Amino acid sequence: MKLSKRGEYALRALIDLGIAAELGRPILQVSELAVKEKLPIKFLEQIFTQLKASGFVVSKRGKDGGYSLARPMNRIKFGSVIRLIDGPLAPIPCVSQTAYSRCTCPDEDHCGLRMLMLDVRTAIIKILDRYTLADIVEITLRKMRRDKVSPPFISRAFNLDSVLTSLPVSSANSPKRSNERRTRAA
Repeated sequence: MKLSKRGEYALRALIDLGIAAELGRPILQVSELAVKEKLPIKFLEQIFTQLKASGFVVSKRGKDGGYSLARPMNRIKFGSVIRLIDGPLAPIPCVSQTAYSRCTCPDEDHCGLRMLMLDVRTAIIKILDRYTLADIVEITLRKMRRDKVSPPFISRAFNLDSVLTSLPVSSANSPKRSNERRTRAA
C-alpha cells in the first residue's frame, strides 16, 4: 500500500473538517481548505466530489456554503477512506482481500514473500480500520492545546485561551461555580 497525494489530501481535508466542526464551524469552503493545505482548488474539489459520492461529506450551495461531514466522526474509519481513494491496503495483489490477483511466483502457498506481505497487510488493516476521524481529531486538538497552538478555522467568537484549555473540564466546572456563588449569596 502506498498512500497517494490524493489519499493524503483527502485524509487531511477530513481532519480539517473534523477540527472545524469541533470548534463550532461545521461547514468549510473549499477555498479555505485549499489555502490552509496549499492545494489547487480544482484538485481539492475533485477529492471532495469523490468523498461526497461515497457519503463521507455533504455540500451546501450558496454564499455560506461549503462542505461538512456527512456522518459522525466516530463512524469514519481511515481504512475506508484510503480504500476509496487509493484502492486495496495490501502491499501486493496476491494478499489483497478485495482485489486479489495471482502473483508471479510458482508456488503461492509456500512463498515467503507472500507470507511476509500477508502479515504486513494484516498489520496495516488493524491500524487503519481501528482509527476513526474522531480519534485523530481528538489527538490533534490535544497536541495543539498542549503546545498552545491556535487551531485552524477558529471562529472569531472564540477566545483563544478557552479553546486551548480542555473544553469539557472548564465547561463542566463553570455551572457548579456559578451555582455555588448563588447558594452562598442566598
